[in-house]
Parts: sequence; C-alpha cells; structure tokens
Amino acid sequence: MSTYRAPMQEIKFVMNELAGLEQVAKLPGYEDATTDTVAAILEEASKFASEVLDPLNAVGDREGATWQEGGSVKTPTGFKDAYRRFAENGWNGLTKNPEHGGQGLPQLVATAVEEMWHGANMAFALCPLLTQGAIEALELCGSDKLKSTFLSKMVEGVWTGTMNLTESQAGSDLAAVRTRAVPSSDKHDGSYKLFGQKIFITYGEQDYTDNIIHLVLARTPTAPEGVKGISLFLVPKFMVNDDGSLAARNDVHCVSIEHKLGIHASPTAVLAYGDHGGAVGYLVGEENRGLEYMFIMMNLARFSVGIEGVGIAERSYQRALDYARDRVQGRAPGLDKTVPTATILQHPDVRRMLLTMKAQTEAMRALAYVTGAAIDNAHRHPDADARKRHQAFVELMIPIVKGWSTEIAQEVTYLGVQVHGGMGFIEETGAAQHYRDARITTIYEGTTAIQANDLIGRKTARDGGAVARSVISEISALATAMSGDANDALVPIGNELQGAAAALASAVDWVVPAYGKSSRAAHAASVPYLRLWGLVAGGWQLARGAQVAARLLAENNGDATFYRGKIATARFYAECLLPQAAALARAITVGSESVLALSDAQF
Repeated sequence: MSTYRAPMQEIKFVMNELAGLEQVAKLPGYEDATTDTVAAILEEASKFASEVLDPLNAVGDREGATWQEGGSVKTPTGFKDAYRRFAENGWNGLTKNPEHGGQGLPQLVATAVEEMWHGANMAFALCPLLTQGAIEALELCGSDKLKSTFLSKMVEGVWTGTMNLTESQAGSDLAAVRTRAVPSSDKHDGSYKLFGQKIFITYGEQDYTDNIIHLVLARTPTAPEGVKGISLFLVPKFMVNDDGSLAARNDVHCVSIEHKLGIHASPTAVLAYGDHGGAVGYLVGEENRGLEYMFIMMNLARFSVGIEGVGIAERSYQRALDYARDRVQGRAPGLDKTVPTATILQHPDVRRMLLTMKAQTEAMRALAYVTGAAIDNAHRHPDADARKRHQAFVELMIPIVKGWSTEIAQEVTYLGVQVHGGMGFIEETGAAQHYRDARITTIYEGTTAIQANDLIGRKTARDGGAVARSVISEISALATAMSGDANDALVPIGNELQGAAAALASAVDWVVPAYGKSSRAAHAASVPYLRLWGLVAGGWQLARGAQVAARLLAENNGDATFYRGKIATARFYAECLLPQAAALARAITVGSESVLALSDAQF
C-alpha cells in the first residue's frame, strides 16, 4: 500500500531557491529560521506526517466522525491521540506570537509544514487550520482580557477554534445572517447572549480538547441591515474562570453533523446557540465591524485551503506513481518486442497523465510558497515601501492560490483515479478518497467564483490593473531572458511563457474597463480569468525553477538528475499546458457575452 512521503528535495528547492528562505530569515524577528533549523523542523514534520497522520487517513475515511446522543462527537480511532501528540509537539503554535506561547516562525515555514499535514491527512489538518485563523483574529482584534483568557491555550492547542459564518438561509450571502446578540443584563462583564443556528461548522464539536472557542457572526439589536450590521463574538463551549479553569457549560450545542462526500473524519457541525436561555459571548473588537475582522481569519484560511490543494494533489500523484511502477499490464508501444509486458509507467499516455500531475502540483507548490514568503515580507520587511509592494502581491495572489490550486487539485486527483484504471474506482486502493476529499476545497472559504469575483474587482479593476500589470512585467522579463538564453533547454520555456504572458496581459486590458462598463460580462469571465492567472503564474514559477536548475547544473552543484528533471518538467508545462493561455484569454475577451445569451426560459 502506498504511504505518504513528504517531497523533501522539492520542498527545500522551492523554499530556498524560489521563495528565498535565506532572505526571509533576515527579517526582524525571524532570525531563528536558519537553514539548519528549518531543515530540522521539516524533517520532524515529515516524520509526523508519514508515521502518525498518514496511517490514520484511510481509517478516518472508513469510520468517519459520529454524532452521539446528547450532542457530543466521537472522532475516528487514533485521531484523538494523534491530536494530543500534535499539540504536545508544539505544531499548533509554529508561527504564533511567542508572548502567547508560539514559536514565531515565518509563514513560509508553516506553508511547507501545512502541505505535509494536508497531504498525509487532510481531514485531521482541518482542525488546526481553523484554530490558526481564530488565533489570528484574536491577536489583531481581541481585547487584552480576551487575549489573556483564551490565546495561550489556543496557541498551545489545548483549546481549538472555529469560524461560525454560515446559516441555512444565508449561505455565502453574509448580509443575510440572522443570529442575534443581545447585551447581557450583567453590565459588569460586557457579555452578550446569542441566539441562532450556524451550519457547516468545521470541527464545531470534537473530542480532542476540553474546550472549543467559537468565533461567531451575529447582529446586535441596534445593528443596521446588511454587512455593515454584523459583529464578531467569542463564544466558548465552556465558560472560563478567572484562574483559567473551566466553569459551566455554555448554551451552544451540536445538534447534528453532516454526512458528506469526503473528509469523513472531519466533523461538520450544526450548532445551536441559545436554546436554553442564551449562549454567553464576548464582543471582539468594535460593534458592527465583524465582517472586517472575520476576513482576517478568512484570508489566512483561504491561503491554507490553497495549500490543501497542493497537499492532496501531491498525495494523489504519489499514490498513482507507486501504482504505475508496480502494475504490469500489456506491451508498451515502441518498446523492445521481446519484452512481452511492461509496467504501466512505460505506456506513453500514463506518462502524460503522471507528468501532468507532477507539473501542476509543482507549479501550485511554487506559487504558494512564494506567496507565503511575500506574507512574511509584508509583515516584517524593515522598508515600508517594500512591505506595501509585498502586501499588494499577496492580495493579488490569495484568490489565485486558493481558487486555482483547488481547481487543479480536482484535475490531479481525477487523473490519479484514471492512472489506476478500474482499480481507481475501488475504494481499497485509496485513489478515490483523494478525489472525494479534494472536492470540497473549491467550495469552502468561498467558492472559486467568489475568489474570481474578488480577483477581477478588488484585485484588478480597483487599481486599474496596476499591480496585475507589474507582476506580468516580471513574468515577461523572465520569459525574454530565457528566450535569448545560451542554454537551448531554456529557450522553448521562455518562448511559451512569453506568449502566455501576452495572453494574460490582454485579459487584464479587457477586465479593467469591462468591470465598470459591462459588469455582468466581466463576472461571466471571472473564473476563466482566475484560471488564466494561475496557469501563467504557475508556469512563471516553474520557469524560474528551471533557470536556477540550469545554473546549478552548469556549476556542477548538487543532484544533476533532480535538476534535469526540473528543467524537463518546466518544459512539459510550457509546451503542453501553457498554450491553454491563449484559449482562456480569447474566452475572456470574446466569449463572455455568450455566457449571458440565453434567457431564463432557454436553460
């Protein structure tokens, strides 16, 4: 049976050569993130992923989380103990403020570690993912009292956190949130009583920890209608005494969990607030600014969901590759006819599928890690202008990392099933689980269309395309340099990247005016626009990697087989995948009106 192996050589190459770990480690506060220290962290994370999380992945899929009478949830065999070990080893506080017990490491390091968690066991990794976002929101917006009461336990992983947005009548339309928050009669503690129901709450109930800290969107009695009237509240499962010990159970209860296509080990809860007199909650920040605060959690969660796409794509690729190396079937075309049979790895179309999986996964990884490093620079770079530039890049990339990576994960896990042939349809091989688990990633934390609408509006049209065009100019400059390179292996990569960059530029030139003059057409083109961005930006990062690999080969510095593979993979991506850029650009600039051509009755 295939087991997860963190792709350490690839991860280190991307971190060091593309994302610039050495430079990130020079940022104020990150001096401890030396190459040796980070390498040791990655090795330990790899062991935990392979030895603890991966063996539980199929168990979690088979058993699932189960709701118990009385509102508790039982997680699958081994998961509770794995979480205990996860917290005891300090993984929950990797990037968090040392003042609250965290290790204060860069987001770039956490990005690589998160990929391992998601690759080994995505359902398990969802719990700490949500806790990270809750911690971030409290660190930036919570009062000193809330921080002192809750943060250290959350950073330690002794308590977990959730994000409570969705209601049955609201879906993604948060303006329709109806959960009520009524000021408590006890004026001394400034608490509120919450009444309502939230759905789709990941790890809203679990048996890992004694307490769960829910961050909940709700409306106060004087709140205006719409998104401007939403506030954010902290609602603990158990109340907390002044000495930090747990007190009475709060009036928030899990009334059911969902039966889902995938991620069976991750309980998706329906939470009822206030059925027995009101759930005690505390205002986070200022009243009516809840949506603004929640987006602190949301942006970090969206980036992490993009990492989920990378992780599960890598796992699907590994499983398919292991199977292709072992499975003997038929005579491969063009091979020595004296060999009656061959492994399916020798069949050209299987190689095409595997190389597509490999190239897309490496492109996603590189783009995500580079974005992770930009997050670090946006937070810590000593130069204000540099922080601003990095933040602009991060804001452009977040919807792409989330939307494109999760969409491509669907394609990669689909191919993973296909490589297995009929056995891919059989659950015992494990290929189908990756396909099912990946499916939610394009939906939660904002569907692909929501990411794409953000990309065309706030991230492209709002500044007239300035940031988008500056990134494209970087891509074009690299492409021009590679097209004229003395190394013949780089020239075709540069040529294809140049054409793809031009296609992307034409799409930006269309989106900017269309967003204001023909909004429906612009929105009709938004998802192809996001896919075009991901396709080209991923090719850009692979091309950068190929350029580095060529230099290291010329210097006779390192693993020549690995470096040649980097160049060959980048060339495959450039010649077999980047040509899609021209078609996507045409669909955006010419075809958007046709999306709107049918009347309602004609559907």
